[in-house]
Amino acid sequence: MTGRSEDLFDFIASSLYQFVEKNDSVQSPITKLLGFTFSFPVKQTSVLSGVLIKWTKGFAIRDMVEKEVAGALQQALTRKGLNMRVSVLVNDTVGTLALGHYHDADTVAAVIIGTGTNACYWERTDAIIKCQGLLTTSGGMVVNMEWGNFWSSHLPRTSYDIELDAESPNPNDQGFEKMISGMYLGDIVRRVILRMSEESDVFGPVSSRLYLPFTLRTPLMAAMHEDDSPELTQVARILKDVLDIPDIPLKARKLVVKICDVVTRRAARLAAAGIVGILKKIGRDRSGGITGGRSRSDIKMRRTAVAVEGSLYTQYTMFREYLHEALNEILGEDIARHVVVIVTEDGSGTGAALLAASHSSENVNNIQLI
Repeated sequence: MTGRSEDLFDFIASSLYQFVEKNDSVQSPITKLLGFTFSFPVKQTSVLSGVLIKWTKGFAIRDMVEKEVAGALQQALTRKGLNMRVSVLVNDTVGTLALGHYHDADTVAAVIIGTGTNACYWERTDAIIKCQGLLTTSGGMVVNMEWGNFWSSHLPRTSYDIELDAESPNPNDQGFEKMISGMYLGDIVRRVILRMSEESDVFGPVSSRLYLPFTLRTPLMAAMHEDDSPELTQVARILKDVLDIPDIPLKARKLVVKICDVVTRRAARLAAAGIVGILKKIGRDRSGGITGGRSRSDIKMRRTAVAVEGSLYTQYTMFREYLHEALNEILGEDIARHVVVIVTEDGSGTGAALLAASHSSENVNNIQLI
């Protein structure tokens, strides 16, 4: 994660070599086409090529920034003697969109809500300002939004968010992600409990573990939030074992559950607002699109599917319920009933394989994934 780019891609190639060696008893002389999922901000110039803009998620390989991504992997594959050719370069959201659309033709957007968060959607090329004059055979293009880095003065940012951002490895970056994703929610809860401990005796003496960033991971926060035992025994256990806060009364345990609820509900509602923003942009909220002006009741509402992947959505029941609650509230029930959220599995892998397969055809123009 912090070495040289050659080390990173040699590691990927070696892992791929071991996989092929284990699963292919006889290596075919035919060159295999490879779909390469690269979940970082890339300036993509074609289906095969793109330049890394910057690293996220703790990666810091400096010599790779502004370098061609697929080419770096291809060189590593060649060094390893693998008879493979990188044929498509995709973001994990794009892979999820491809897989979602493969199963449901009404899928227009894909959202990742896990350790990090991102989204992409299908847009008309003439509606993309950056692409004026650039034509595609389909008349459309998939836009990888990198919405984790979205920022607006309207975001309900608190002192806890400001402190978390300032103390993170990437201050002033990924602002939206730091309010939504699984990497950060547990730490927001930790910071709230710490402030309460410093300013009151509700949790007893201040535990030294409360000062350690990311001590409380989001799965543990979710377990406390969804503890339905009469005495909140799960909450008591996690506070004692993880944060070294023993023997707190039931009233204080209920307060912890409330903190988890507030942080989770805000995150889910922000994610829902982002999804609605996409639907509004492409006119799937019964408007003519973002340039269409007012919402028009004479537009027939089409069924719209949004593919979602990520453990925060799939494994955290309360997060999922709050997200759907917000979609209904923002869109209104008449429109929301036409919007379905579909869970996909391994869109970053299977979706990339589907896209690679589509480009392996001798007549690619006849294949329409979107």
